[in-house]
Amino acid sequence: MEHSPFFLLLSTVLLLLTATPGTHSQPAAAPAPPGPTNVTKILEKAGQFTVFIRLLKSTGVANQLYGQLNNSDNGITIFAPSDSSFSSLKAGTLNSLSDEQQVELIQFHVVPSYVSSSNFQTISNPLRTQAGDSADGHFPLNITTSGNTVNITSGVTNTTVSGSVYSDGQLAVYQVDKVLLPQQVFDPRPPAPAPAPTVSKSKKKKDDGDSPDDDSPADASFALREVGSVRNAVSFCVISISLAWFYL
Repeated sequence: MEHSPFFLLLSTVLLLLTATPGTHSQPAAAPAPPGPTNVTKILEKAGQFTVFIRLLKSTGVANQLYGQLNNSDNGITIFAPSDSSFSSLKAGTLNSLSDEQQVELIQFHVVPSYVSSSNFQTISNPLRTQAGDSADGHFPLNITTSGNTVNITSGVTNTTVSGSVYSDGQLAVYQVDKVLLPQQVFDPRPPAPAPAPTVSKSKKKKDDGDSPDDDSPADASFALREVGSVRNAVSFCVISISLAWFYL
C-alpha cells in the first residue's frame, strides 16, 4: 500500500518527537507547603488595623505570637481593634502609657487559646488573657452573647465583636469596635486598707481601769491606805486620852 508524501512526512516528525530525550511529560510539582502563620501579615491583608499592627510590633507582642503559633500547637484568639477604635480614644491616651503598660494593653487583646465563633456561648468567665491575672481590678475580660451578638466587657470598656477576620483552627482573629482597656491600667483600684492593730489584753485592762466604776487593784490599795490612816488617828486619840486620865 502506497502512502502519500504528506503522510510519510507526518509519521517521520512524530517519530523524531517521541525519540528526542527530555520531551516526555514530567509529573506536576507538589504544591509548596504553607508558610508560617504571621499575624501582622493577616491583619495587613485585612486592612484597617494599622495602629494595632504598629503596637504589635513596637511592643514585641508580634514576635511572641509568631513563636507561639509556629513552635507549638497552642491556639490563640485575638480581638483586633480597628483604626477607628483607636481614633475614638481620648487624645494622648497611648502616649501617656509606659512601655510596660503598652505591652499589657496589647496582650490584653490576646487569649492564649483558640476560641471559635461557636464557643462564645459556652465560654467560662472571666477569660484569661496574656496580660495576666483575670481577677477583678486586674485584667478581667468577660464575654456574653445575646442572639448573634457577642458582647465583651473589661470593666472599663463595653464593646461587641463586629466580625471575623481570620480563622484556621489554631488562630482566630475577630474585629472589635473599641479598644479593650484593662482595669489595672486605666482604672486601678486603691490598695486594701491595712488591718486595724489588735489591742493586747494587758492594755485593754489598763484602759478599762480608767473607768470610774472599776474596782481595780490600784483603787483597792488606795482604799486600804485610807482605812489605815483613820485607824492610826483613832489609836492616837485613845492613847492621848488614856495618858491624860493617868496624870490626873
